[in-house]
Amino acid sequence: MGRMFDVVVVGGGHAGAEAAAAAARCGARTLLLTHRLDRLGEMSCNPAIGGVGKGHLVREVDALDGLMGRAADAAGIHFKLLNRSKGPAVRGPRAQADRALYRAAVQGLLRETPNLSIEEGVAEGLERGPDNGIAAVLTGEGERIGCGALVVTAGTFLRGEIHLGPERLPAGRHGDPASIGLALALAALDLPVRRLKTGTPPRLDGRTIDWAGIEAQPGDDPPEPLSWMTERIANPQVVCGITATAPGTHAIIRASLDRAPIYTGQIQGAGPRYCPSIEDKVVRFADRERHQIFLEPEGLPGTEDIPTVYPNGISTSLPRDVQEAVIASIPGLRRARILRHGYAIEYDHLDPRALRPSLEVRAVPRLFLAGQVNGTTGYEEAAAQGLLAGINAAHRAAGGTEARVLLRTEAYAGVLVDDLVTQGVTEPYRMLTARAEHRLRLRADNAGLRLTGRGLEWGCVGPERAARHRAFATAVTEALARARAETATPAALAAAGLPVNQDGIPRTLLEVMALPAAQGPALDQAFPWLRDLSPGVRTQLETEALYAPYLARQAAEFAALEREERLRIPEEVDFAAIAGLSTEMRQRLCAARPATLGAAGRVPGITPAALVALAGHLRRGASPARAGAA
Repeated sequence: MGRMFDVVVVGGGHAGAEAAAAAARCGARTLLLTHRLDRLGEMSCNPAIGGVGKGHLVREVDALDGLMGRAADAAGIHFKLLNRSKGPAVRGPRAQADRALYRAAVQGLLRETPNLSIEEGVAEGLERGPDNGIAAVLTGEGERIGCGALVVTAGTFLRGEIHLGPERLPAGRHGDPASIGLALALAALDLPVRRLKTGTPPRLDGRTIDWAGIEAQPGDDPPEPLSWMTERIANPQVVCGITATAPGTHAIIRASLDRAPIYTGQIQGAGPRYCPSIEDKVVRFADRERHQIFLEPEGLPGTEDIPTVYPNGISTSLPRDVQEAVIASIPGLRRARILRHGYAIEYDHLDPRALRPSLEVRAVPRLFLAGQVNGTTGYEEAAAQGLLAGINAAHRAAGGTEARVLLRTEAYAGVLVDDLVTQGVTEPYRMLTARAEHRLRLRADNAGLRLTGRGLEWGCVGPERAARHRAFATAVTEALARARAETATPAALAAAGLPVNQDGIPRTLLEVMALPAAQGPALDQAFPWLRDLSPGVRTQLETEALYAPYLARQAAEFAALEREERLRIPEEVDFAAIAGLSTEMRQRLCAARPATLGAAGRVPGITPAALVALAGHLRRGASPARAGAA
């Protein structure tokens, strides 16, 4: 019969690491099965974690006690808070990491996780039980491993194929074989499989770059950690560089388009809109004379035999000789040596509209998918999905029926999953702040306050974070209550150096903090108790003051939206039987199978009239179920 685990996770990338750790934290006896133990936690593409939108996801993964933020802090060598000059809602924490240190940090965190076994092996087949749900994984070594739930996080490995000019090579990434058996096993489940494409730039020998001729880009001082659990960054910090393509670069690329796989028809899969290859940039933005390139060291001095640099911004699948000419045409890189040429990779993914909001495959009970296999791009999107899939897999394996779902109104991770399962993808999905309609509320700085309590309910948060969270949440709640209640007269505020209208109307501290001229020393004089607050609590007060008028206006809207998000559409509902729905609306709803009324409203093409008809049908039925009920 073979061995038995509550949860088996296939794949050791960012999604797999988070899924396995989350399932184990929830108490499930978990196996992480990866094709190479030494590549567990590998940063396959760029050496960075976070950014605008993506940094929000990292903070949310961290708030649910995930690994990514802590690993990035342990390996971080260059930290930047992006959009610092803009409002807190769109600021994006980002850390560039030493690849070897990051890999070691992830492996160390996984080894320390109770209930988790990690083994090297290749998943080649799937076994289904009497209910057509997943019952076991079959390995290339001939072993049957039974499981209560399975999470597949195959990244770009499913029938992966590398393209480098005319060269084509079956591979999951550089140096690793493609996963053919698992791809065929998933295809045999009659699931909707599509092809996507992503890419990576050439890697450069840092010793051959003319750093003196390149604009230096230092990191933040002091660096701001990605994880709330990190007290300080201990690693030495490196300086990056900024250069750009030149008109000569573009001429070389234009002259070589007849050899570019994305234009010759060699590549069929759609690539990422928001991270295009350099050849795609040159074609799509023909009027641009230069495209910026960030030169990012991949490790600390001395941690690599050869100092490798990642030229962020010139992903390519052009032939080797063209890549050589392109690099030589860029200022500062004229003598730079290519250590590894860039390439594109094409791979299978599942249409995510076949998933429930729990990331369970609707047609195959107890099979969960997370990461690029669902059509996303990026480490952070993968990690967020992996964590949620792991939590839900553990719950499902234990006999639970209510899905662990984050709503759009409470998390970027909720926006991510809802976009995937409701709208599907036509290109690799990347998280952007513009995708979150509630971004004033969903900030990177308040991720713990938003989500750690939910993680405690789900059983995925450890005792150390739980204790710190409760103390911090209590301090913020008490400070906000006092800031809303305590007032000062205009005369007292003016005496402290705070210019306000002398109208005799007392102002609360929160109202005063919202004034553009309100500065720290003057505020401290008017409200001396502020001096006793920790920096984190004070930041929450300041941000709340900044956004309070807008959030107050949105409160009623949020309440209405959350009612819609929690009004569940039963899986057995017959859309064809709902009066008032046109044939087109019935077809769209049948294809998407939205889980809630709110999700139905986001199905492309669904009209307000169709929503009214659907809502009426649901309210005439039995008492509405909560979102996530079975």
